[in-house]
Amino acid sequence: MEHRQLGRSGLSVPALTLGTGTFGGKGGLSAWGSTDAAEATRLVDICLEHGLTMFDSADLYSNGAAEEVLGAAIKGRRDKVLISTKATFRVGKELNDVGSSRYHLTRAVEGALKRLGTDHIDLFQLHGYDAKTPPEEVLSTLDALIRAGKIGYIGVSNFSGWHLMKALAVADRYGLPRYVANQTYYSLVGRDYEWELMPLGLDQGVGAVVWSPLGWGRLTGKIRRGAPPPAVSRRNIQASNDMGPQVDDDYLYKVVDALDVVAKETDKTVPQVALNWLLRRPTVSTVVIGARNEEQLKDNLGAVGWHLTPDQVKTLDAASHVTMPYPYWHQRQFAERNPFPTRV
Repeated sequence: MEHRQLGRSGLSVPALTLGTGTFGGKGGLSAWGSTDAAEATRLVDICLEHGLTMFDSADLYSNGAAEEVLGAAIKGRRDKVLISTKATFRVGKELNDVGSSRYHLTRAVEGALKRLGTDHIDLFQLHGYDAKTPPEEVLSTLDALIRAGKIGYIGVSNFSGWHLMKALAVADRYGLPRYVANQTYYSLVGRDYEWELMPLGLDQGVGAVVWSPLGWGRLTGKIRRGAPPPAVSRRNIQASNDMGPQVDDDYLYKVVDALDVVAKETDKTVPQVALNWLLRRPTVSTVVIGARNEEQLKDNLGAVGWHLTPDQVKTLDAASHVTMPYPYWHQRQFAERNPFPTRV
C-alpha cells in the first residue's frame, strides 16, 4: 500500500480508504448496500491485510448505522486504524439538528464517538457548507474539540473554492486550526475539481480525499458503448441518479473506450486503471473506494502497487478533456506565469 501525507499535515494516510456508504442498510442510502457487522468485519480484515488502514463514514450514512457497523468491525483493533467521519447535513427533525453551529457540531461529534465506540476521530470533516454559521464559530468549536482530544485533524467536503479559502483566512487570522483535507468528487468523468479546488489545494496545503472515484458507478467496467446496462449497479438506483453528477453518454463512452485500451495494455481492470489515474494527480492524498462484497474490494485494492506510463496518462487525459468554463480556459493561455497544476 502506498502512503502519503494528508495535505500539509504530519498525518500519513494510505493511498486508498474504504468508504462505508454501503454499511448499515437503513434510510435513504440503503439502496447502496446493507453490509452488516459480520460482513464489515471481513472487509476490514481484508483491508488491513493489504495495508488499507483508513475508513471513512458519516452520520448521514444509514442514519448513523454505518458508523455503528464500522465501530463493531474495528472493535479491539482501534489502534491499527484511522477513522474519518463527517457531519453537517440534517439528521433529525429538531431546528438545530443541522449545520455547523457549535450546538450541532458538538453533539454530532459526541454522537459519532458513541456510535463508533471510540474516544477520538482521526479526521473530522464538514459534510457541506453552512452559510448561516460564521466561520469563526465553526473553527473555534473544532479547535475546542481538538484540544479536548476528541478529533485530530479537520477537513471539509463539497465546498466551493471561496468557501474554503475564506475559512483558511479566518483560521490564519485568529490562530485556529486549518483544514488539511477536502473530501471532493473527482473522477475521469468528473474533473471539475481541477479547475479551482486543485490549485487551491496545492497553494494552501489541502489534500484531496476523493469520493466516488468511479464516476458515480459509471467506470466499473460494466457500462460500455452498445452494451445493455448491468443488472446490479448504482446507476440503476433512481434516487442515486437524481442526486449524482450528470454525464453525457457520448463523453462517457469516449472515456470508457480509452480505459478499455489502457486496461488491455496494463492487464488491469477498468476500475483499477481509473483509480490509478487518480492516484497520480496533484493534491490527491487518498481515494475512497467502496465495496458491496469481497470481490469488489479486492479488485479495487489492485489499483495500487503499479503505475500508468506517461503515454497512458496522456491517453486518458485526452479522452476525458472538456473545455473549462471562464475564467479557467482564459487562464490556461497564460501558462508562462500561471501554469496549470496538472500540466507535466
